[in-house]
Amino acid sequence: MAPAGEGSTGTLRAGLVVAAITGLGAFGPVLGLSPAWIVVAVGGGLVMLSVDAASWQGMGGHVLAEALPGGEGRLRRIAVHEAGHLLIAEQEQMPVQRVLVGTLACLQAGLRSRGATEFPVPNSVRMPLEDLRRWSRVLQAGIAAETVVYGKARGGADDRALLGQLWGLSGHDVATAQREQRRARREIEQLLRRDQADLSQRADQLLSSAPRLGR
Repeated sequence: MAPAGEGSTGTLRAGLVVAAITGLGAFGPVLGLSPAWIVVAVGGGLVMLSVDAASWQGMGGHVLAEALPGGEGRLRRIAVHEAGHLLIAEQEQMPVQRVLVGTLACLQAGLRSRGATEFPVPNSVRMPLEDLRRWSRVLQAGIAAETVVYGKARGGADDRALLGQLWGLSGHDVATAQREQRRARREIEQLLRRDQADLSQRADQLLSSAPRLGR
């Protein structure tokens, strides 16, 4: 699932390009750069922003970052998150439609995200309490997996939002929803800590199949 604050990256990226253009215009001649090279660099930066907006839905910076030498670490964190969903879904006997790791995989599937685990839509929004407990475990499993491996989670905003919607439509009071979600989070963290080797293996498998630019 997409990390929190994803929407601000396009603005940040545009700001960085504008800052670079300003810097080249102000200091390029002082550094001995040819005006022709400055024009090429400025034009290239603007073209990259245009291509990003048109072809990559503003996510081109993430696609590029994941393709660079340090990008495997970014992808592995996403793989750990999605592996958590996958493992707990299997335990809960909840079918998984597909798992996507990385921005490129998501864009190819038509999603504006950096990772996703997709499940069938529930038959009814007013689910029995035990079904809500299952969803609480599965949807929080990505956050729990990141916490187990990295100490804290970066992703999971969409998971929390969806889980909140399911409980909000269930008819249960807020206190019950919060208590059950906390209980589910404790249970799956304990399980993933116990099965951390399996979690790591699943993450490796997802990472190995994740598409990246240039491969």
